[in-house]
Amino acid sequence: MAKVRVAGFGVSLDGFSAGIEQSLNDPLGKRGPEIFSWFFHTRTFRAMQGKEGGSTDVDDVFARRAMENFGAFILGRNMFGPVRGPWQDDSWKGWWGPNPPYHAPTFVLTHYEREPLVMEGGTTFYFVSGGIKEALRLAKQAAGEKDVKIGGGVSTVRQYLQAGLIDSLHFALAPVALGQGEALFNGIDLPALGIFCDGAPGHGARNACCANEKIDHQRLRAVRWRTASMRQENMSLPAMANRREPALEDKTHNEKANLRNQHYAGRLLRPHESVRG
Repeated sequence: MAKVRVAGFGVSLDGFSAGIEQSLNDPLGKRGPEIFSWFFHTRTFRAMQGKEGGSTDVDDVFARRAMENFGAFILGRNMFGPVRGPWQDDSWKGWWGPNPPYHAPTFVLTHYEREPLVMEGGTTFYFVSGGIKEALRLAKQAAGEKDVKIGGGVSTVRQYLQAGLIDSLHFALAPVALGQGEALFNGIDLPALGIFCDGAPGHGARNACCANEKIDHQRLRAVRWRTASMRQENMSLPAMANRREPALEDKTHNEKANLRNQHYAGRLLRPHESVRG
């Protein structure tokens, strides 16, 4: 089943996904590139730049997955470029040159209408002024059986999160503290939105993170049945969270092994839980 995903999205230790003072010369803001240092050395990124070489480590695995199986993309206007206000002309065609890395229909959120922009390599930018739900409707229609990627920036990801429209997220947690910038999670209660770390007990135990000296990759997903069940039973989130999970002795051998091998991956959102046995 096709999903709406955020993938390869960098986050600093203090929760910022872009620096301050974003501009033509600093599209990620001051110190913003530090959040994505895990990505720039990979073979996937270098190939996107038309270059050879690059690492083939775990960062490259996640970088490749962050661009796989997407039939359409959604971008905020800031992600498309630094131009503000009404479009004066069609001269700005994005940050990426004549052949952007999307190679699929890409929908840009804007308050101002603009004609579609056809680029090389299969990318066509469509400018959507009808809001995030309209953009998602069009993206799903264009993507068919493939996934839709919410490509950023920070404000766009926040809007789709708060609207409960994202199925899974992959964050790359960079070992830097920016101090200021665009905060990704400020005012957002992920568990209240049904978002849990992939691999947390009771939410589908899988190996949910990989880490090296540069980055910590974390996957999260939306647990739709949980929020639906809560509405049906008129149960609060804390009450649902405190429901008894099956004891370890009730689980299968494979479930036990997965739990023990997690090394507490994903526990950030469920600190009251522990693995017994």
